[in-house]
Amino acid sequence: MKIGIIREGKIPADQRTPFTPEILKSVADSFADQLECCVEQSNLRAFSDQEYLDKGVEIAMDLSDVDVLFGVKEVPIEQLIPNKTYFFFSHTIKKQAKNKGLLQAILAKSIRLIDYELLKNPAGERVVAFGRWAGIVGAYTAFWTYGKKTGLFNISRAMALKDLEGLKGELKKVVLPPIKIIVTGRGRVGKGVVEILEILKIKEISSQEFLFQQFEEPVFVVVSSSDYLRRKSDGGFDQTHFYAHPEDYESHFLSFAGVGELLIAAAYWDPKAPRLFELEAIKSSNFSISVIADITCDLNGSIPTTHRTTTILDPIYDVDRKTAQEIPAFGKQDSISVMAIDNLPCELPRESSTEFAQQLRQWVIPELGKANSSILEKATIARDGELTLEFMYLSDYVNDVS
Repeated sequence: MKIGIIREGKIPADQRTPFTPEILKSVADSFADQLECCVEQSNLRAFSDQEYLDKGVEIAMDLSDVDVLFGVKEVPIEQLIPNKTYFFFSHTIKKQAKNKGLLQAILAKSIRLIDYELLKNPAGERVVAFGRWAGIVGAYTAFWTYGKKTGLFNISRAMALKDLEGLKGELKKVVLPPIKIIVTGRGRVGKGVVEILEILKIKEISSQEFLFQQFEEPVFVVVSSSDYLRRKSDGGFDQTHFYAHPEDYESHFLSFAGVGELLIAAAYWDPKAPRLFELEAIKSSNFSISVIADITCDLNGSIPTTHRTTTILDPIYDVDRKTAQEIPAFGKQDSISVMAIDNLPCELPRESSTEFAQQLRQWVIPELGKANSSILEKATIARDGELTLEFMYLSDYVNDVS
């Protein structure tokens, strides 16, 4: 079997790679009797072609003889090679409109699509993800945004820094008033966010303390679904029932929005579940949030002010509280500044790629040689021109030609 690392084709360019030179060499050495490895030539990747060559990895201009292709972001339709196996983040399992054509093309080209987001261990936990780095860079950028909006401090963008140590150095410049910070999510992304908050030595408090007590220092709370969702019928909350019937619940997040100033959204959202708040709510004088760092980037999803993603080069837009319309970044003193970069780990591409490659080395490479790998099977969305059984719910999505 020959595996290849593709050149990222999505615009704006992504510098991350599924495998670093060091880890790809480890794969080649450990599985020499089973696998060949190559890397498609690229001038944009965070690791240069020469770094791969120095580790004895082939640089290829043509991947037509490769069996399994690894990328990071969605592959442009015109670059898809028929009858291959692809690994990448497809962003299709929530029926994302922007990627309907991509999944249609994958089916038409009889490609086997294995989505990183679906790779899970026997306990059902994701094993391959950039989540921690999305959380780290997202939280850092939240404070960059807050500094710009308030004029209280000025720190460099993450992309201008070499690594996490560089971020730690810049964070020493952050001086905060006694604000209250809301974090949603306790997964990989949420834990990455908390890493930054702990570097800043911001105190974590309970939801009850957050809602009802005053503090003379900045504080943060990590809220779970049970903190702000209530069953419509009786006001209760049951996690098992919520996962099975999210549509039966309503959000009471506005109690948090009434006292918090900075929201860092890092929680997975089911489209059947209620939003954190509705857009109309930002017009209220009781809505205190002035900066939203939406790491989840679900368009028109849990955060209704996220109606488009932003980019590393143009990271912020504001939302006017009175009209709920987009205005230029920091356009009004009382507007809400929104950060919704959808490829945050790309700002620290070498470190985030290294951790991702280690996960692939551990969880995916050993599975490639198995005749029937349950990990890979459960992450396979399409094969031989058809959706797999678990993803037949996407049929109406891919059959819609509008």
